[in-house]
Amino acid sequence: MRSTIRFRAQLLLGGALLAIAAGPALAADRAAAPAAAANPAPAEPAAAADQTGIQDVVVTALRRETNLQHTPIAISVVDSATITDRHVQSLMDLADGGVPSLRVATFEARQSALTIGIRGIVPFDQNQTAREPGVGVYIDGVYLGRTQGLNAALFDVSRIEVLKGPQGTLFGRNTEGGALSIVTKGPTGEFGGRASSSVGNYGSYSGDLHLDLPEFQHISIKLDGVIQHHDPTVKDPLAGQIGWNAYNRVGGRIAARWQPFDGFTADLAFDKAKDENTPFYSQLINYNPTGLPVGTYVGTTTQLQVGGVNCTAGSTCIAPLAPLVKVHPDRQDVADVGVPQQYSVDKTQGFSANLKYHFSPALELRSITAWRKVSTNQFDNSGGPERTPAFQPNGKFSRYSLSDLYQSQFSQEFQAVGSIPQFDYVAGLYYFHEQARESAGTPSSNQWNGDGTAYTILPSQVFGPINSGNQGWNYNSRFLARASFATARSYAAFGQVTYNPDWASAFHLTAGGRYTKDKRDGSLYIVTGVATPYELHTDNSRFDPMVTLAFDASPDINLYAKYASGYRAGGANDRSSNFQAFGPEVVKSYELGAKMDFFDHKVRLNLAGYIMDRTGTQIDFDFIDPNQCIPNSNPCVANPNFNIHTQNTANAAGVTKIRGIEADLTIRPIEHLTLGASYAYTYTRVPPTPNPNPNTPGQTPVNGVLTQVFIVYTPEHAASGYADYEIPLGGNGSKVRFHLDANYSGKQHSFDSEALFADPSFIVNGRVALADIPVGSGDQKVTLSVWARNLFDEQHIYRVDNANAKTLGYYANFNAPRTFGGEVSVKF
Repeated sequence: MRSTIRFRAQLLLGGALLAIAAGPALAADRAAAPAAAANPAPAEPAAAADQTGIQDVVVTALRRETNLQHTPIAISVVDSATITDRHVQSLMDLADGGVPSLRVATFEARQSALTIGIRGIVPFDQNQTAREPGVGVYIDGVYLGRTQGLNAALFDVSRIEVLKGPQGTLFGRNTEGGALSIVTKGPTGEFGGRASSSVGNYGSYSGDLHLDLPEFQHISIKLDGVIQHHDPTVKDPLAGQIGWNAYNRVGGRIAARWQPFDGFTADLAFDKAKDENTPFYSQLINYNPTGLPVGTYVGTTTQLQVGGVNCTAGSTCIAPLAPLVKVHPDRQDVADVGVPQQYSVDKTQGFSANLKYHFSPALELRSITAWRKVSTNQFDNSGGPERTPAFQPNGKFSRYSLSDLYQSQFSQEFQAVGSIPQFDYVAGLYYFHEQARESAGTPSSNQWNGDGTAYTILPSQVFGPINSGNQGWNYNSRFLARASFATARSYAAFGQVTYNPDWASAFHLTAGGRYTKDKRDGSLYIVTGVATPYELHTDNSRFDPMVTLAFDASPDINLYAKYASGYRAGGANDRSSNFQAFGPEVVKSYELGAKMDFFDHKVRLNLAGYIMDRTGTQIDFDFIDPNQCIPNSNPCVANPNFNIHTQNTANAAGVTKIRGIEADLTIRPIEHLTLGASYAYTYTRVPPTPNPNPNTPGQTPVNGVLTQVFIVYTPEHAASGYADYEIPLGGNGSKVRFHLDANYSGKQHSFDSEALFADPSFIVNGRVALADIPVGSGDQKVTLSVWARNLFDEQHIYRVDNANAKTLGYYANFNAPRTFGGEVSVKF
């Protein structure tokens, strides 16, 4: 206990000393003017510094526009210029680590659902009907309830705000790690726009159009359209199939702004998108890592022998590899065996109405109404023979993971925002309703011949009774491994007040809280093809407080100390065998931070140190029966499909400890050069958790056994850096722009119940542009650019699984190879 207290004290004291130590060095630069207000109106860029200084950044983390440097929250901002320079087309492109505290990865190998985490809050499997994320994703203030569809093409984005740490007061449920807030560009009311087109390797092409129409009768309209295509980076030998890591994306958005009189604004928007994609390829990176004797089959039977003595696969021997299957420790570009692989299809659409009435500086009333829905039709055959089941004569293989999820949601939020002498406040009410339905199957798509030298493709359409041994992947031929339905309702009231005392103008005290009531109902009505009676009914409420003390040490140095809490709602795992409910996670966070500008705004350094204690950590345990038994059958009943497995979830006992330090440095030493670097240190420790899986006959008992578990996709060390340099060309505004960024992430776990680490990574991206070339007699400008992602074609394993170590070997997913291309963009 003493060591824990001592560690906390040292971390908090160290963060304070880092912030305070910079004060004397700036004494000579401090102005005699009064300290800045807690939430001043954002300054115009030229007001912060001359053109050689770092420009102000506007954020909306406090539900009002504020200057980033005067906002007592750890925030990273990915602006529109950065999105262009890094060739970011979807959220998956942020997985290279440009924001070190933000982690983005596929769930399994699938691009149809993303895993998003901040500060060590990274759920392993959240893309289910009755589960929640740990980081809230918002588009223009609207919360997105599901992770499916998040990898759709981004529309015309103004900025992406990464809010670090619990945001339970202003953003609410499921923001225990933070929030990812995407802010799009609204209508301007003036005719103009931008169009761009890009081509690259792997048959890639993209195009987008953003058109602002002139204001008419107080109504301004903006149209956005986007299309993106990428051929597979790993080819499928089976004729007519897609391959892996491919996508087709298309989408459109229309936004309207109505301002019939001063003070009132109505922003309406409708968007619709379609994302066809295939997963990353899962390849075998070793064989028989535990060193078991390699068995041989007796003729075309399934009996293994070693030295003429019968043996058991996964226990006293291991099955041989089929001759067509090879071990590939490096990234493949062609699979060993062809399998059916079609596109997964994600469809998203939504409507939002954002109303504001500005009575006076003392009061602005807001209403945010939104309806959204998403559907995902998943087809994942990324494993082929590289994953279990191991080779057997005439055995079926290649688990085609199929899932159909349909979700719809409605949300309504009311806000009152204003400032009165010495006080800034936000208050509001929130309602959220969601319903989601999913069904899934896992048929085998291929079958070996007797000696593994050839294979056939099983029929997608089957006839006769559909069961685990007779199934296909067409919709009327599927044997359902599971099916579930869930609804959620959430009600909240929140408020936050900042006190800016006249008698101590350098201090700003913020206090707030949010009361939330969550109700969830659901049913798991099919398990392994059998109708089941499992139901879920939960009703929870809680209060999340927040207190922040900010101090303006000078107009350019702002320090803060913050306490906040947040939570991730409970639910049930629809991959389980019984839909057993688990409780919510709760995080308490203690943070010190400093935001500092030096040398006439030519150097900016933001620091944060935090301690987070989480209780009720939700941990998933996969259950794969090595004896191919139907779950819970005793004695063992052979499972003819070989592919059914379940997953169970438990709340970890005790306290999960998460500790971290973050630093963001920006330097503008001369007028046209900007340098930046970011670093994140994250320490995580989850207490051992009782394994909830059932025992398997003939295997070591696991039920109730304390198991060390881990937080996924969270490296201890992560860093990024960039350099931007511009060379003006004449006096017409054109320029040559150079961009280079480098991103490092240390080794990390990719499964929460496996001690195995995935590889560290170092990804470099670059872009060179001849920008803003005037054309014609008007305001038209053209930009020509070349870009590259993963410039040095670095390869690393971002996801690796050793669950099949005794039956086959490790399988892994590699990052995408180098991509490059050229782009033409026109502004008009």
